[in-house]
Amino acid sequence: MPVVGFGCPLLAKSLRCNCTNCEKSGFECETDGACMASTSFIQGREQHIRICITSDHLVPPGQPFYCRSAEGLLNTHCCYTDYCNSVDLKVPSRESSPGRRGHGGGWDPGWVGSGGPWGPVELVAVIAGPVFLLCMLLMVGVFLFQHHQRAYSHRQRLEVEDPSCEHLYLAKDKTLQDLLYDMSTSGSGSGLPLFVQRTVARTIVLQEIIGKGRFGEVWRGKWRGGDVAVKIFSSREERSWFREAEIYQTIMLRHENILGFIAADNKDNGTWTQLWLVSDYHEHGSLFDYLNHYSVTIEGMIKLALSAASGLAHLHMEILGTQGKPGIAHRDLKSKNILVKKNGMCAIADLGLAVRHESITDTIDIAPNQRVGTKRYMAPEVLDETINMKHFDSFKCADIYALGLVYWEIARRANTGGIHEEYQLPYFDLVPSDPSIEEMRKVVCDQRLRPNVPNWWQSYESLRVMGKIMRECWYSNGAARLTALRIKKTLSQLSVEEDIKM
Repeated sequence: MPVVGFGCPLLAKSLRCNCTNCEKSGFECETDGACMASTSFIQGREQHIRICITSDHLVPPGQPFYCRSAEGLLNTHCCYTDYCNSVDLKVPSRESSPGRRGHGGGWDPGWVGSGGPWGPVELVAVIAGPVFLLCMLLMVGVFLFQHHQRAYSHRQRLEVEDPSCEHLYLAKDKTLQDLLYDMSTSGSGSGLPLFVQRTVARTIVLQEIIGKGRFGEVWRGKWRGGDVAVKIFSSREERSWFREAEIYQTIMLRHENILGFIAADNKDNGTWTQLWLVSDYHEHGSLFDYLNHYSVTIEGMIKLALSAASGLAHLHMEILGTQGKPGIAHRDLKSKNILVKKNGMCAIADLGLAVRHESITDTIDIAPNQRVGTKRYMAPEVLDETINMKHFDSFKCADIYALGLVYWEIARRANTGGIHEEYQLPYFDLVPSDPSIEEMRKVVCDQRLRPNVPNWWQSYESLRVMGKIMRECWYSNGAARLTALRIKKTLSQLSVEEDIKM
């Protein structure tokens, strides 16, 4: 039985009607057909329904099927003026006069024209109609409820957490560092228990906004006297929020050169939902901000480069075992997504686009959102769409290309003999400030150009090594590029030669 215009209002129609199931639109709907009111008597109870019926359901002409009544069971009234279905109908008795047409085109008690009473097939069809509609609504409601539950599936585990353990984590004298230490020594390595995440997130006091981005805003917050960073996603970025929280809670992901995840929570104030992701706070901000404000020493350059390689190597690395870790590729590595810690080292952040590789099934878990990486940092194979999406190493190679560009940004700011260059983004002299994919593809793929590595870098061993690493990160053939582990080993050796204490 087809579903008539029931529930949400139709668009661009001329007739306005009352609608019992249109709560979101103020119990009104619009149609190009008729307004309908019906009262049925089911299981000893009267049920009243008011809906819109579209013109294509007003058949047959003159005696529409949906406007018929059933004696003693269903009284239906169709009409064709605005809000005309506000009438209160009673279920008719068998003594009602046969064939009496209601005003506005409705048909009163169950006789059709000048013929006899309705047959059993017609009677069953008329009774089954409203029941079918109610069943359809119930199914849609169940589907929407299940979809909502899946979106927050990582919160469903709250029900199986043992609240009796809460005091172990949230004793009044515990700081965030204590909580994270407890977590790192508990063996799970997958993050704070979810009830603790929720409790922490909901007792944070926001202090000041420290950044804005495509996803929303970043705030500095306070929890028990300590600073935290709170990334607040807009509701349309729910997939990015969920994905980033999911990746951060990967078992054994925690590493000194990956941003420390603390909690994820969704806060519903009745009007809108705020999606929070709480992490460590680093006062220097992003590497992009840091390099814009400060030049770096040779030692500072090596510490930044080595720590970034260490974080990426851990991200890429697969750890086998029951408490193992899948390989993860970042897919949006750039100076704005790397933070600078107080000790001058890097922490890789923003994992909303990351992909995971499950080696047992040899499958790649790709984020289900429409975002792509940052065009300026896209590898040649991403720009010309030749990347093999079914091969996990392809994503790691694209990360290495972007890391080479980040190294170029760092090395330009190295202060050698009182000389350093001003900060610039990669390809600043070859593409506009907000380049398109086509503009980047022309420069990177067609002309095979790369950022300029000055000849005078050869005079300093550290800059010479950095320049060599960059070139080996920028090969057009992704398979020929260095691995993050190889870069880490080369820079570790350089730090020993330069007598740098990490």
